[in-house]
Amino acid sequence: MCLAVPLKILSVEGNKARAEAGGVAREIRVDFIPGAAVGDYVIVHAGFAIERITPEAARLDLEAWEEVENALR
Repeated sequence: MCLAVPLKILSVEGNKARAEAGGVAREIRVDFIPGAAVGDYVIVHAGFAIERITPEAARLDLEAWEEVENALR
């Protein structure tokens, strides 16, 4: 099973970006997000940003992830 997660873009260089969530940063590709910019929130699947989302949508998604993590502890 593969899951897509929301990340905030920290830097962009060409089609690559550095993005983070929960203090964990990783390199992603932004080929499918025209005009990707620092501060954008994106949904990332298999290392590729596949959709730009609002900060509110990202917050709600990250809260849901936190609930799942807490339930599994």
